[in-house]
Amino acid sequence: MNILQELEYRGLINQMTDREGLAKKLGEEPVTLYVGFDPTADSLHIGSLLPILALRRFQLAGHVPVALVGGGTGLIGDPSGKASERTLNTQDVVAQWTDKLRQQLSRFLDFYAAGNPAQIVNNYNWLGELNVIGFLRDIGKNFTVNYMLAKDSVDSRLEKGISFTEFSYMILQAYDFYKLNEDIGCTLQIGGSDQWGNITAGLELIGKTTGRQAFGLTMPLVTKSDGTKFGKTEGGTIWLDASKTSPYQFYQFWINTDDNDVVKFLKYFTFLTAAEIDELARQVQESPEKREAQRVLAKEVTQLVHGEAAALSAIRISEVLFSGNVQALSGSEVEEAFKDVPSTEIAGGTEIGLIDLLLEVKAAPSKRQARQDIESGAVSVNGTRVTDLEKKIGRDDGIDGRFVVIRRGKRNYYLAKFV
Repeated sequence: MNILQELEYRGLINQMTDREGLAKKLGEEPVTLYVGFDPTADSLHIGSLLPILALRRFQLAGHVPVALVGGGTGLIGDPSGKASERTLNTQDVVAQWTDKLRQQLSRFLDFYAAGNPAQIVNNYNWLGELNVIGFLRDIGKNFTVNYMLAKDSVDSRLEKGISFTEFSYMILQAYDFYKLNEDIGCTLQIGGSDQWGNITAGLELIGKTTGRQAFGLTMPLVTKSDGTKFGKTEGGTIWLDASKTSPYQFYQFWINTDDNDVVKFLKYFTFLTAAEIDELARQVQESPEKREAQRVLAKEVTQLVHGEAAALSAIRISEVLFSGNVQALSGSEVEEAFKDVPSTEIAGGTEIGLIDLLLEVKAAPSKRQARQDIESGAVSVNGTRVTDLEKKIGRDDGIDGRFVVIRRGKRNYYLAKFV
């Protein structure tokens, strides 16, 4: 199975220019290709995983991947997929975010591969040196306003209005492709389906100015069968940065994948073989209650993003919480597992009655309700049900001498931290 066949099997091709020409070129020699990532935050999110992993797939097939971090275009703002104007960030902020994105991208690509090492480039290195007059004469003259207005990224914004700044974004990205084509022989740009207009603008510029042939390929927008937005939860965006979305939270996102989506996501986000995915698809049909496909998906993607140790820790936390044996967790695991749970700091040198503690962490609205909950067996402390109304909780009761996990009912968790 060649690289295009693999992408097709995985459902990763949305649009492509000159399929026969691209297939021929990919079969004849290593192709240099790139994906652009604008620093619009201090971390990439899982919406970026599809193109990142596509770069990795091309590298494993013998081609040369280039990750472009948009230190220049990030100062402008891409109108693609946006209903309104982006907020412009300062150059210092964009520079800091650019550096963080470079670090994240370096985890997925091999920069020491024999024959086809990956590269990371920053388009501020050339966009920051552009002369306005020269740019308008040499680059801008290759694009008619009619051509630019016809692009979806611009056309969709005309009713509400689009600034000249964002209107010009397309030409800047086209110049990126042109520059990489000139400097390192890059002949293929890939990206999400919303980048089709920007990609084809680059092909237009390369063709008009050099006469050389280049290619473009887009991947589909990732959607969920229930209609909710991919990469979003009640807690917010799922980030690739462990300090913004912990490995445990990341693992939980994937393990909660719907049966209707899990096979598609296995194809999109893992490097499992077709035979392995087909076997998991069979298990989804025959034994969906076992959720084996979800467990494999969650482990594979968490391991890709955060490493094997973090993935195994996330699995362990999940298993411990499922069994209810909270005491088996370390302090750091408690912090990770209950990161989004309401937490309250308690003075470390004193004991506090369980009834008062329930009020302190807001697990009960009144002492009367707290008593009823304790007597009915609805309250557990660090995984152990407590029915003693006189029970006192102190630092010695805490996991690692710090954490007390309180559960009220089946799903309501609260965290007390002795400080």
